[in-house]
Amino acid sequence: MSLRIILFGRLADIAGNSVSVSATDTDSLINILHRDYPALASTKYLIAVDKQIITENTVLNNNSIVALLPPFSGG
Repeated sequence: MSLRIILFGRLADIAGNSVSVSATDTDSLINILHRDYPALASTKYLIAVDKQIITENTVLNNNSIVALLPPFSGG
């Protein structure tokens, strides 16, 4: 399955604003992104699936919206 990944901030500088990747879960997605964009491996970011920040491996489907979010602070 091909997913559209949306990236923000510094992450977009590394890989572009939008990346298309085939992955069935977020662990696979991270491995592919780190392989294709090595600078991401040393960058901190959060993953949101369908507008929910996730903290563990999550199954992805054709309708999933995946966003990579750089660290942010309130203010």
